[in-house]
Formats: sequence, structure tokens, C-alpha cells
Amino acid sequence: MNNQAANAETLMHVDNYSLGYSNSKGQLVSVLRNVSLQIRKGEAVGLVGESGCGKSTLALSMLGFLRSGSQVQSGAIRYRKQSLFELPEKELAKLRGGRIGLIPQNAGQSLTPTMTIGAQMIEALMLHSELAPSARPSRAIELLGLVRLPTPQQMMDRYPHQLSGGQQQRVAIAMALAGNPELLLLDEPTTGLDVTTQAHILELLRELRQKLGTTMVFVSHDLGVIARISDRVAVMYAGQVIELGDSGEVLRQPAHPYTRGLLASIPRLNQPGLPPSMQGYPPAVGSVSKGCAFAARCEHCSPICQDLDLPQRNLAGRQVKCHLDDEALRQRIPLRSVEVEAAELGDNLIRLDQVAVSYHKPDLLERWLGRDKQIIPTVDGVGLLLRRGETLSLVGESGSGKSTIMRAVSGLQPPLRGDISLGEENLNMPVEKRDGQLKRKVQMIFQNPDASLNPRHTIAEILEQPLKLYFGLSKAECRQRAAELLAQVRLGEHYLDRMPAQLSGGEKQRVAIARTFAGQPELVLCDEVTSALDVSVQAAVLKLLKELQRDKGVSYLFIAHDLAVVQAISDQVAVLYQGRLCQVGPTGQIFNGAAHPYTETLLDAVLQPDPDHQPILHSDDVVEASPPAAGCPFQRRCPRNLGAQCNEQSPPWQEQAGNRIRCHLPIEQLQPSTMIEPSQRVAVG
Repeated sequence: MNNQAANAETLMHVDNYSLGYSNSKGQLVSVLRNVSLQIRKGEAVGLVGESGCGKSTLALSMLGFLRSGSQVQSGAIRYRKQSLFELPEKELAKLRGGRIGLIPQNAGQSLTPTMTIGAQMIEALMLHSELAPSARPSRAIELLGLVRLPTPQQMMDRYPHQLSGGQQQRVAIAMALAGNPELLLLDEPTTGLDVTTQAHILELLRELRQKLGTTMVFVSHDLGVIARISDRVAVMYAGQVIELGDSGEVLRQPAHPYTRGLLASIPRLNQPGLPPSMQGYPPAVGSVSKGCAFAARCEHCSPICQDLDLPQRNLAGRQVKCHLDDEALRQRIPLRSVEVEAAELGDNLIRLDQVAVSYHKPDLLERWLGRDKQIIPTVDGVGLLLRRGETLSLVGESGSGKSTIMRAVSGLQPPLRGDISLGEENLNMPVEKRDGQLKRKVQMIFQNPDASLNPRHTIAEILEQPLKLYFGLSKAECRQRAAELLAQVRLGEHYLDRMPAQLSGGEKQRVAIARTFAGQPELVLCDEVTSALDVSVQAAVLKLLKELQRDKGVSYLFIAHDLAVVQAISDQVAVLYQGRLCQVGPTGQIFNGAAHPYTETLLDAVLQPDPDHQPILHSDDVVEASPPAAGCPFQRRCPRNLGAQCNEQSPPWQEQAGNRIRCHLPIEQLQPSTMIEPSQRVAVG
């Protein structure tokens, strides 16, 4: 923490705060328990922990917001010595969006789709500033420029759907700044953004904090993000702050066993292989009445941990709630990887040959005039090969064509030209024209299990549907097979009669995986299957996918923004920009060999859970509407552009040890991937 923030006045004071929710039986169960935290003016504090730990609830409490059915059980939250829950509603409403601003997780959902950006900015200024109506448009343009949006004047006339995810998030930040807030609450503001956009948004927030002196409370399960933005870190578990201290100390040498487990669960570019996952799950809300809530999952647990309440320890200025002695809390544990036997590779399973995909639907006039042939496809010239038992990952920024390729393989968006084949079978036709067996062979796991699991069906009914559809099994046979599927994803038979709402996020994703494997697929399409999961659950799901691949010989076509996850699970990686391939090769070569300038841009922007790590931003946060008509697709952003050669001529493919790069620069002159040497690795623990 900088000295200025350390000596500053306390802006937000959370004092022994406990909050309860009414459950279905009308009982009040504790969600937050005896939380004490001081937020000083000008500092940034990160709140981290698994889903359900209470970090978002605590942040919303700092807005004076209580959900229906909730009740303050003890303590208080004060903003500048004012108790938020004692303020009249009018004063509290004035405080929200004014002195205290909120930046939500999904800007696309928080922006009104039927209003222009300018209208929404002016509305925010009307509600949270004292500017005259005539001064609001110019102030709105000024704020859009402050968050470094291109052509702010033109941006005022656009609608949210005309902006990229990163631009929408910048608009949300500008709206939050409309009331000149002293304190900004940021609830997972970079989740779902690609690696370069995330790095640019975080750099913007750092600049705004330095320029405006804004205090920030940052909620995230991404410890790389927290390391980049925060002075102090509060680690939460089961509604309690179990470790609090300087971000450098907590993230480099975590003391509490839970903090150690979180950091160990993170896949890293400098640590190939799967990370270990913590055993078990967080306790149900209100189920822990005494002792340490982490005891059931802790490898250091002793009888005292389950019987006595946690002591508040001071470890060299850091607060830790744990029964372990100081020597044990200072113990350092090295990073380690989990080895899963690789699947035996078979013959070629899926081939994409010069595939082009376009979302444009030409009308009769365009066809008659021949203009439909002038349309630049969203994806073009894609050639890929995937063997049985192999994982091929597609990486690139949002809009690079990853999901479009997956839609083409699944039959949701048939190719404009080129061929897609599964073994000897043609996949060019729409999914509705594929026969049942072909549909069975290609299955998909979606990003959000909440959206893909029917909330009105039991787990048994969800798993039995594909069994009836593809194999015609009887009710009894379906039940038995469903139990076997749950066993494969490490869930017990008792889950069959539960509803999705009764499962944790990780359990839901395991059910989604079990349903996918019910059809005995040969190819599984994985679309950001771990991006919404906590790091501990993510590690367990990645290990499960590798084990199922080993046992079933299935192939994965995998999409992820997190390049460390890609390295952990992939055999091959394909890098895409504007729907064109830039680099394809074995995972080791992609992450350690010669890199296309665009691949280098992606890898340099990756965050590490270390405050000393500095991501490298090669260019502005530029969003290109379409690829250039000629030359290299990356020409307009490439720091090594050769001029007319790159701008006019299609780059050739070059190969080195299986690493294929499409670039005019000789492969020997390309920079190796930016990696941290093993000697520089930071120990966890």
C-alpha cells in the first residue's frame, strides 16, 4: 500500500457487521459474520473468495442495499461516520450513484438497449449531478473521453449493441463517474472480457484512480486482476474475512490454508500442467455455528478447529483467522502440478478445410447484381485438423471468430464455403438436417450451466432425456445409466432427485458435462466452460475433463479467454484474429516458441497473481469492425508492420517444429513467447 493511502482518513468503516437472510422456513441464517474492514481514502481494496463467500453481499451493503428478507444482525457500516442503514431513504438514494458509485459485472445487461449512449449518460448526470441541462451533453462527452472511448461525440449517438464488450464496460465506468464519486464499488467488472480488453480496462481504472483520487473496492474471483488493481486484499470464506493484508504479502506468501488453496488452484503460464484443486465445497449458508468454517476442507484441521471460534491473529501487520501457530502460517509451499495420463491419440477425427462463414443474408437484389460475392466473411480460410483423444483450443480476442467456428462445426451456422468433416461424415449441413447418430457424436458444453439446465426438471430427468432420445432406454435403464453418469463426474446417486437450484456452480457444470457424455460423443465442443467458475472449482472441472478424455477417447474443441487454462488442457492451439488464422501448433510451441506478433500481444497481456507482474500493452484497445480486404489481418495493429508488403500481400505460412505461423517476417526473426523463467517462479504459501 502507498504511504499516502495508509495515512489517509477512513472513508468506509465496516464494524463487526453481521447480516442474515430468511430461508424458505422463515429462519434467519447468517450470510456475513462479524466482518470488520476499514477502507481508507484513495486506496483500492480487493474482496476475493469463492462464490457464496459473501463478497458481493458485503459490497452491496456498502451501498446501503439490503435484499428483500435480509436483516442486519449486529454491527454497522458507516460512510464518513454516517450509518448507512440509519439514513433516510432520500439521502441514501442521493448517496448511491453520487458519492458512492457502482460498476456492475455485465455492462451489456446494465445498459438500456433502446436508449443511445448519450441519452443514458445524460440521464446519469441528471440523477447524480447538479449540472444544468444545457451543460450535461458536453460533460457526457468529456466523461466518454476520460474513459478513452474513440470519437466520444459519435459514441453519444450509438446504441449498446453497436459497441464491443470492452467499450460497453467503458461506458459503464463513465456513467459511474457521473456523480464524481469518492468511492467506486466494482463487482467483477472484467469477467467475460478477453485478455487484452481486460488488461486495458484495468489500466484505465489505475489511471482514473491516480488522476481522480477515487477509492475503490474491487470484487473478483480472479486473483490476477486483484494483484493488478489492489493495495490490500480481504480474503473471504463463509461470510467471514479470514485473511486481510497488503496485496503483495497476501498473494506472494499467503498465510491462511484457504488462501493458499485458492492461489494453488490457479493455472499459470509459467507452470505447465493442471493445477491442484481444493477438496470439498464451501459450507451451506448458515450451517456453521462454531469453530472454523474451513475445517472440513483443511489438511491441517485438528479437533480444536471444529470446536473453538477462530482467533484474530496479527502476523507482521496482517490479520489472519486461524488456529495454526505463527511458524505454520509462515510456511512456504511450492507450486505443483497434477498429472493426468494423456488419452491415447487415434486417427484424424475432424477436419476443417478452407472454411468460410458469414452471417450476412443477401437479398434477391444483391444476388442478382452479384454483390453477395463481395461480402467479406466473418471467418475465412480456416484449415484445422483434430485427432481422436486430442484437445484443440481456439484463442483470440472477442470477435476473432472462435465461437463462429464452433457454431459451424455444431451445425448452427453452416459454412459459406469449404468443408467440415467428422471422420468420413460431412458436417456442412445445418444441425436440423443431421441424423440422430451424427447429432449424438457432436455434443456441446455451454459456458453457463444455469442457462443450459432446465430449472423445472430434476437431475435425473435432465440426464434421462438424451438417453431416451439416442438409445431408447427404458425408465429403469435410464435411471441406472444416469447414476453411472453422475459417478463419472464424481457426484453421488442422491443428486438424481435434486433440482439445479439446489446445486453449487461447480456441481451444475458437472451435471452439464454428464449430460453431454450421456450421448457417448466423439467430439465435445467446450465454449468457455470454466470462465464463470471459481478458481478452485475450475481446477476440479479441468481435471475431470482430462480424465474423461483419457477414459472415453473423446476429442475437445475448446474455447477460453484465459490462456493459462488453455495451456493446462490443450494439445494444439489455434490463434485467430478477425476470423483468420495467425498461428497453429502444439501447445508447448505456442507458449514457448516463436510467436506471431498477435500471439505475442495476447501473451504479454496475461495477468499473474503477483503485484510485481506488469502486463505489456502493445496497442490501444482498438476494436476493428471487419478484417482488411487485403494483406495481413493484423496489419493495422501490428507493431512490426512492413508497409505495403503487410498491407497488400497475403502473408505466407511458415513452419518450425510443428509451429505454423502466418507472417511476412521470417520465423527466425519473430520474438519467442514472453514467459517467466522457472528460476523466477513465486512460491505459493
